[in-house]
Amino acid sequence: MSKVIHPDAAIGHVHLIVSNLERSTQFYREMIGFQILAAEENTVTLTADGVTPLLVLEERKDAVRKPRGTTGLYHFAILVPDRASLARSLLHLLQKGYPLHGASDHQFSEAVYLADPDGNGIEIYADRPKEEWEKTENGEYKGVTEPLDVNGLLAEAGDIPWAGLPNETRIGHIHLHVADIQEAERFYNHGLGFEATIRMENHALFVSAGGYHHHIGLNTWAGVGAPQPPENAVGLRLFSIVLPNEDELKKVVEQLKNIGVTAEFAEKTALVKDSSGNQIQLKVK
Repeated sequence: MSKVIHPDAAIGHVHLIVSNLERSTQFYREMIGFQILAAEENTVTLTADGVTPLLVLEERKDAVRKPRGTTGLYHFAILVPDRASLARSLLHLLQKGYPLHGASDHQFSEAVYLADPDGNGIEIYADRPKEEWEKTENGEYKGVTEPLDVNGLLAEAGDIPWAGLPNETRIGHIHLHVADIQEAERFYNHGLGFEATIRMENHALFVSAGGYHHHIGLNTWAGVGAPQPPENAVGLRLFSIVLPNEDELKKVVEQLKNIGVTAEFAEKTALVKDSSGNQIQLKVK
């Protein structure tokens, strides 16, 4: 029986492959509101608070577009601290005329969806207070997708001008295309120790640590048995899960070993892949 992952476990950063570093950096700074934390020849690390790395962009000169019907990134989700911050982000995107893919009310959160210049999916969202999150009779969160009250949200923006992402911003969750939900559940629940919070029949599963609505979303919307994208495709290189201490890291690695997953160890980190090829860095806070 696997042990539940530590309640303080959370998503750390997201590392993306992009085709044009300058273009992507400009987008994530000017449209989304990140700041540059570090820049090298082919990578840029972005932050919201000037200290914490949240997004790494890595350029590949031979990058190709991610083929449809493959596993990998569906979207990564930027969690802003409050509704007013989300309102200012939305207003900024509308004023800039940047195309949005959607805007939804999920009951536990309100969210805006778009894509970066390479087609990588992005969600910007704000949580409702946890005491307002509703549960179903079986104890799962009531995840709905309803139209966002855009006018009601924009009214929260107030007179404070958009000034980029607030310091408290973090990566709230990540949503992945996988080839098989049962295999994904085996890896994320029995291996990593996340708890299932929402199930959508046999095509989607949401899991979390510490009673959050979800840290990781998993779906087969690219097709059951979907192949992995080519190595040089734009998209997700890896995402990190931050654990509170080394004992927790060792526990998770041991659980993964018990289901036949080997972890590549480095100092205070381990690198693993799920059955659909999505790469995860486990690291100590």
